Amino acid sequence: MFSRTGDGYDQSVSMFSPDGRLFQVEYAIEAVRRGTTAIAMRNADSVIFAIEKKGNNPLQERLGSEKIFKIDNHIGVAIAGLTADARALIDQARIQAQINILNYDEKISVVDVTREICDQAQQYTQIGGRRPYGVSLLIGGIDPKGEPQIYMTDPSGAYWGYFCCAIGSGQQNARPFLEENYKTNMKFEDMLKLATKTVKQVLESDITEESFDIAYIRKEKLDLITLSTEEKQKLLKEM
Repeated sequence: MFSRTGDGYDQSVSMFSPDGRLFQVEYAIEAVRRGTTAIAMRNADSVIFAIEKKGNNPLQERLGSEKIFKIDNHIGVAIAGLTADARALIDQARIQAQINILNYDEKISVVDVTREICDQAQQYTQIGGRRPYGVSLLIGGIDPKGEPQIYMTDPSGAYWGYFCCAIGSGQQNARPFLEENYKTNMKFEDMLKLATKTVKQVLESDITEESFDIAYIRKEKLDLITLSTEEKQKLLKEM
């Protein structure tokens, strides 16, 4: 008789295996690895998000299939993994962003939003009867002090800061490409082109304006702006 993958230790999220593993957390990380690719990068005055779009259905409306979200005008998120789980964490982060304004009369920092999300995620790794959130997030924005920041979260509740990062099913192809081509002093327009080229690198088919989305936040205008179809077509022509 064959044993289960977790040998019984994956029946509870709060049970460690003898070699110190939490199998349900590892399963959640695997859900992220199977998600659509998400990319984030920053320079001195902006943050850019790019996501791969799969299974475009001409009968389907855009609502419900988003992979880039706004937390506040100065902070955005790109996700890989379970969208429903991401929405729950993002809703909590949005509430915390407004609480910060009410309590301290200032916008919340990117790292504080990240900690809020990761604290929530970590709680679900130690409570019986619940499962970890099967999603990773690239959280980026312009801090109240004017510094662009990007953090990547993990289903375990850990987070790391990045200049440029990719998550999801295409990360193995995207990360080496970004390491080779990304520069911290890149111009905004060059980052848009690099983000588009990176998505093209991970796609299994030809890239079109329907294959990806790009959004950005800049110091000069603190708002999450998504490129239009015409702007994406222009980027593709310039490649």
